[in-house]
Amino acid sequence: MFRPRYCMEETPDTEQTTDVLSSSVGPAQTDGQNGVLEVDTSETRKKEFVAPAVGMEFESYEDAYNYYNCYATESGFSVRVKNSWFKRNSREKYGAVLCCSSQGFKRVKEVNRLRKETRTGCPAMMRMRLADSKRWRVLEATLEHNHTLGAVKKVGSGPHRKMLFKSEPETPPVKLYRALVIDGGTPSDFNQTLAKSSSENPSQLNLKRGDTQAMYNYFCRMQLTNPNFVYLMDLNEEGRLRNVYWVDARARAANAYFGDVIFLDTACVSNKYEVPLVSFVGVNHHGHLILLGCGLLACESIQSYVWLFEAWLSCKSGNRNPPQTIVTDRCKILQAAISDVFPKSNHRFSLSHIMKKVPEKLGGLRNYDGIRKAIVKGVYEAVKPFDFEAAWAFMIQRFGIADNEWLRSLYEDRAKWAPVYLKDTFFFGMAAARPGETLNPFFEKYLHKQTPLKEFLEKYELALQKKHNEEANSDTESRSLSVDLKTRCSFEVQLSKVYTRGIFKRFQLEVEEMYSCFGTMQVHVDGAIAIFLVKERVICEGNRREIRDFEVLYNRGAGEVRCICSCFSFYGYLCRHALCVLNFNGVEEIPSKYILSRWTKDYKRLCVEENGSGGGGGDCTERGRWFEQLYRSALQVVEEGMVSLDHYKVALQVFNESLDRVHNIEQKNVSSHLL
Repeated sequence: MFRPRYCMEETPDTEQTTDVLSSSVGPAQTDGQNGVLEVDTSETRKKEFVAPAVGMEFESYEDAYNYYNCYATESGFSVRVKNSWFKRNSREKYGAVLCCSSQGFKRVKEVNRLRKETRTGCPAMMRMRLADSKRWRVLEATLEHNHTLGAVKKVGSGPHRKMLFKSEPETPPVKLYRALVIDGGTPSDFNQTLAKSSSENPSQLNLKRGDTQAMYNYFCRMQLTNPNFVYLMDLNEEGRLRNVYWVDARARAANAYFGDVIFLDTACVSNKYEVPLVSFVGVNHHGHLILLGCGLLACESIQSYVWLFEAWLSCKSGNRNPPQTIVTDRCKILQAAISDVFPKSNHRFSLSHIMKKVPEKLGGLRNYDGIRKAIVKGVYEAVKPFDFEAAWAFMIQRFGIADNEWLRSLYEDRAKWAPVYLKDTFFFGMAAARPGETLNPFFEKYLHKQTPLKEFLEKYELALQKKHNEEANSDTESRSLSVDLKTRCSFEVQLSKVYTRGIFKRFQLEVEEMYSCFGTMQVHVDGAIAIFLVKERVICEGNRREIRDFEVLYNRGAGEVRCICSCFSFYGYLCRHALCVLNFNGVEEIPSKYILSRWTKDYKRLCVEENGSGGGGGDCTERGRWFEQLYRSALQVVEEGMVSLDHYKVALQVFNESLDRVHNIEQKNVSSHLL
């Protein structure tokens, strides 16, 4: 089974590491345990080798050299080392260029020698460098030759024998880590790989006429125009395309900010869309849905989802920790894959998706309207597990639906979707825990069941650009426009200066609804911990009003407040009941622990500064972190510089001034060395 693991560590000066698996694997053998390919370099096996490609990784320089040398032998040319780079202090090799022996031309003084001229200025070469992963990564590969290829003589026992680096008579397999790039050159190999995938076979992606070229054109264009764009491909055992994942620069940066809670939208795959799209979706600091990555899957299988999750993790920029919470549709296959890749994450089922299926699953029952109302009441109005279980049991008994398989399995999974059981899980708005709230697909207006892939890719960029413009405009409004206060509450004034406009309006509603609460009273005390009861007039289905009681725990010493409605866990800000208790106890400012930085106006900037703080050091790992922080900071300026012409001019001026200041530091260092 072919399940590669990708090595995506980045260095400041590497090219983008996208991942495409070559369809002509030759003698490469898959190691199922560690996810690498073993390339047999022994001369006893006369088979076609995998061609060098950007992003290939090797355990050592010797492995890389032996691989290229054997590839050259099979192709009909000889190899020599054109350049090598060593660290100044340790003399450790960190870079090299291997080239065809016909590369370059003889020097003038060597022309009259009797030896036959073999130099033709051949461009074939492979440039590689030691990456953060401590493996040797191919950064550039040219396959074309300008001369005739032929049989290569075996290396004898002369002085050139040392170039094989301690090779035994039977050279051991070379571990080739498959993190390959297809550059913007020729589409031939790419098209051959994708063309094989146009079938209904569940083990390969079903591509229609024109999809291959559309995908290739999109990936090449993004690599040329979008820095840090990455795409990864998974081939089956026959070299046919099975799954693909891609993510652009903005989404990779957004993963570092907002990858703590994600919604995995798999509706296109489960509902058999023409485009089997899987979307990784997050929530930004305005409370808007944002894209964190996309994939196409050949089928719903544990293997495909595991590959997709690992691809997403490997492409995350900066922080590559697993998400705290993952929200998905209710699916056993997804459940198994997530427990495999994200064992420490909280996997929860989307409540809005479950409620949408109620008409489909129960619409044919005789007392459907009564059953639906009973489910809504039990799901949204229960405040304790006992309340939910009692309401469910009453519904089952009253309507005589104990034999309904869907309801039975739904009840068994209740701890993963019913709000009353999820009060310790952080959702930041992904819970949809109130009636009428839904998690809509990110591409809802751009992708329908019969939309072909070619058309979707054309709309894809339009959809993203619209979302990016919305975020940039929201950033500008949050910083420059004042908000209208609707009460005299100190909590409203406090957070109007901190929260983005979108989040503040949601919190402002909680402040306004404090006036629908009454009768706040203390019902139990245990040292510094007190329990309060807050009554609220609520409007229920059918516009009927009723009074409900909400328990709120308050710890005066620790400044902690927790309501049984768990608004803070579900939405990331305090509810009206908790605010009433704070106000009742004379607290005029919300404790800082309940003001999440992810909702603040300058969250991205603060996040970059926090991640960038730390010691100096100049090793590769530290330089990689510098690159991540600088890149994300620059990306913020780029995004906001696109809002208008004035923004653009200011952003460009800032970049030029920053570059001049960096150059000044360089000149000062040179001057100090001369002195």
